[in-house]
Amino acid sequence: MKKSLFLLGACGAMFMAAQSANAQEAVVVEEQVVAVEEVPCHTHSYSTSRDNWFIQIGGGINSAFMENYLPGGDKKHHMTVAYNFAFGKWFSPYIGWRLSFLGGPLHWDNGEFSKAKYVNANLDFMWDMFNSHKVNSRRVFSIIPFVGLGGTFAWDFKAERNVVGKDGKPKSNSWTLPVSAGLQLRFRLSKYVDFFAEGRAQFYGDNFNNYAYGQPIDINITAIGGFIFNIGGSDFKSYNPCDYVGYINSLNNQVNDLRGELATTAAALAAAEAQLPCPEVQPQEVVSAAAPLLSTVRFRINSSKISNEEQVNVYNVAEWLKQNPQQSITITGYADKDTGSSAYNMGLSQRRAEAVKAMLTKDYGISADRITVKYEGSDVQPYSTNDWNRIAIFSNK
Repeated sequence: MKKSLFLLGACGAMFMAAQSANAQEAVVVEEQVVAVEEVPCHTHSYSTSRDNWFIQIGGGINSAFMENYLPGGDKKHHMTVAYNFAFGKWFSPYIGWRLSFLGGPLHWDNGEFSKAKYVNANLDFMWDMFNSHKVNSRRVFSIIPFVGLGGTFAWDFKAERNVVGKDGKPKSNSWTLPVSAGLQLRFRLSKYVDFFAEGRAQFYGDNFNNYAYGQPIDINITAIGGFIFNIGGSDFKSYNPCDYVGYINSLNNQVNDLRGELATTAAALAAAEAQLPCPEVQPQEVVSAAAPLLSTVRFRINSSKISNEEQVNVYNVAEWLKQNPQQSITITGYADKDTGSSAYNMGLSQRRAEAVKAMLTKDYGISADRITVKYEGSDVQPYSTNDWNRIAIFSNK
């Protein structure tokens, strides 16, 4: 064992010497460089799923243009009140959508005074012209064109009608699908409130007012104003990829430096192994010493019979003797001093030791020459607890 340790120590010393010698040699290592692509340095703005929702409430006027082919038709445009409610979201600083509702009475002339009531829903796509050029969430004034598709229901007609239903009678209501376009002017009052004014033109088929004749398009013009309430504010988050380029380049440089150091170390190690081969260490068999024998057999009061519970301890001693054939044992019997006389206990301790020896020789085939029997009676008490001394103790010779 000492020889093996000496050889290992010698190898370690030789390896350290090789490293010192190779430190003077030039080791050329090809360093790998991680290339970083150039990133356009533009600030990108975006909206999260919870930000930039808004509610719009307003009112204004309608002006319907119908059947202006008739003599005197539509020369008197009757303006009526219009009500507006909308909600929507800006997906980015310049693109958004809203669902807008309009409604109110309509008046027009077909050579005679005519009127009806209507309600309209439009899905509008909105474009913030100024933010598409330069994003500014705090801009005071914005111009926002929009286009939309929708549906309109009109009823309570008090006018001449020539569009008939399935029953052959003039229809008392109408369903139409208009397209619309408009322009909104928005004025920022605070982070959460804007004032707006907008105009919208809605284009219908000729049956909007249930009177189809002349020009194929009916038009309704609305001009409304009101307030927009920005839920959570009207700010946008932004990032610029170039903010991280310097940090990424620094990390790449560190990676390249570590690669170079690793390659240099690997080359030096390979050179040392090539120049200073270490002698092969021959394995040596190590003989282990026998473990000390520590076992006992306990007995019941005034008994030298080995109980079933204690037989396992005798078995363990027999196995130990088989594994260590060069070893011998001594069995010492004892008795407790609180039971019986000293002379009786001496004989009882002898019988206990002999009972254990008999089981070893007869049941497990252990040679009697390897077993010595001793007995101490109650004159010697190995334990301070009285009942524990009803025992036989094994020990090495």
